[in-house]
Amino acid sequence: MPIVAQSTETTDWVSRYADEVIEESERRAPGKPVVVASGLSPSGPIHLGNLREVMTPHLVADEIRRRGHQVRHLISWDDYDRYRKVPNGVAGVDESWAEHIGRPLTAVPAPKGSAHPSWAEHFKAAMIDALAELGVEFDGISQTEQYTGGVYREQVLHAMKHRGDIDAILDQYRTKKAPPKKQQGQKPVDEAELEAAEGSGAAADDDGKGSAGYFPYKPYCGGCGKDLTTVTAYDDDTTELTYTCGACGFSETVRLSEFNRGKLVWKVDWPMRWAYEGVVFEPSGVDHSSPGSSFQVGGQIVGSIFGGKQPIGPMYAFVGISGMAKMSSSRGGVPTPGDALKIMEPQLLRWLYARRRPNQSFKIAFDQEIQRLYDEWDKLAAKVADGSALPGDVAAYARAVGTAAGELPGTPRPMAYRTLASVADITAGAEDQTLRILSELDPANPLPSLDEVRPRLDKAEAWINTQVPADQRTVVREEPDAELLKSLDDQGRESLRLLLEGLDSHWSLDGLTHLVYGVPKVQAGFPADATPKELPAEIKVAQRTFFALLYHLLVGRDTGPRLPTLLLAVGQDRVRKLLAA
Repeated sequence: MPIVAQSTETTDWVSRYADEVIEESERRAPGKPVVVASGLSPSGPIHLGNLREVMTPHLVADEIRRRGHQVRHLISWDDYDRYRKVPNGVAGVDESWAEHIGRPLTAVPAPKGSAHPSWAEHFKAAMIDALAELGVEFDGISQTEQYTGGVYREQVLHAMKHRGDIDAILDQYRTKKAPPKKQQGQKPVDEAELEAAEGSGAAADDDGKGSAGYFPYKPYCGGCGKDLTTVTAYDDDTTELTYTCGACGFSETVRLSEFNRGKLVWKVDWPMRWAYEGVVFEPSGVDHSSPGSSFQVGGQIVGSIFGGKQPIGPMYAFVGISGMAKMSSSRGGVPTPGDALKIMEPQLLRWLYARRRPNQSFKIAFDQEIQRLYDEWDKLAAKVADGSALPGDVAAYARAVGTAAGELPGTPRPMAYRTLASVADITAGAEDQTLRILSELDPANPLPSLDEVRPRLDKAEAWINTQVPADQRTVVREEPDAELLKSLDDQGRESLRLLLEGLDSHWSLDGLTHLVYGVPKVQAGFPADATPKELPAEIKVAQRTFFALLYHLLVGRDTGPRLPTLLLAVGQDRVRKLLAA
């Protein structure tokens, strides 16, 4: 039975926004589908910070669907934006791509080896695949198709006719403020906002004002295809527009009522779309919070120029990354949703976005922290199952495991991620060995097939293979460490004897856990099942010493996978061979 989100829980940010959006949509467009929106620029890898631009409205839209309302989640692909720069670290791309700077992203070649026809399509495809795995339902809108197809023609002509009014609004913010600094890491910098701050024209400033006056429209050059153009004249009656190109010197006069090779400047384009699509809810990155940002300026332009209303929209905060290995990314260290989905199930990734309010920052783990996150996730699943979870946590869990359309495909028998990772590490992916070890974890309930633990097993194996450096991988000794065994004192030999004697009767995950923790207790004269409260502090020291000895004898290091899992993975015969003093 699907888990129902607790929509009335006051701590559930998704439900609160859904309430507000439904009410506002009925006020603006009664009886019509609720419209929420995201905007993504395929100017390079679309990273996990950008994913918050999608997940925030997705979760709200999905809650609205759960309540029986019709809703459209639009994703505007800003693929008609200019190609700004050659990104660092993208495979199949070199400095020769610099010649395309200023052209639309859909007119730039894809990286070498790509099966896609353009730069934009290459990076869109990876995101589309990730969103499908995440269960995100959306309507994609290509801005290249919208502009070149003449869809916005009336809006473009209207903006040009009211350029003086737009100029007056923008003039309120034309100060000598420094442009916002580029944010590092996964902070959700908006490409269009960055471009609006830096400027894109050869002779025009950041919002389209040049020496001939203000024009909110920028043509792509008919000679070189770039947007390094300046509008030098425009006639409202005939719609004749003249421009010159600062890159190649090309100049022409066209009728804007028939011309489709250009676009509105960003600070006009975005509010135009709000009005055109009737967007009620759209979040924006922290870069929009400054005075004069596109979101603030757009709020004035959308009403006074286009007769629309600004969407409800929270500012969303930083999404950090915990320890992604350099070897796993050819993208200059910018992990994408696809990268995350290689090492974690979509339910976990959805949960990370659902459990935090948009203005709360959080980290996505690519290092050992992923094991702790999975432990936390599994504990939550157990609490939800037994009814002990808090309502807000139940709501976040429900939003993670499924959508209004149903539950996402999951792992039938979700064993601990850290256990699966340890087994994958030790067996190097050998399926027969993996099945043997996982079956011995619980002999009373053996695993019939590895399909029962997939896809979680595959994600854990991918994590081991891509995120764990070679010098941290587990390599079991081929031969006993004779020198170490010979150097043991009587207590060390006795500890190994007690362990080996107990292997047969304790050969399961729980049994071996009891055994390895119990040996030092027995040696100190306490029962093997004595609780920590019944033991002196010295026992913990003795346990750590014993564990370190086992790790050295089995894998030649001070630490490694959890010992019960390691012992099962090595197998009884080999354990006896390596530990026989």
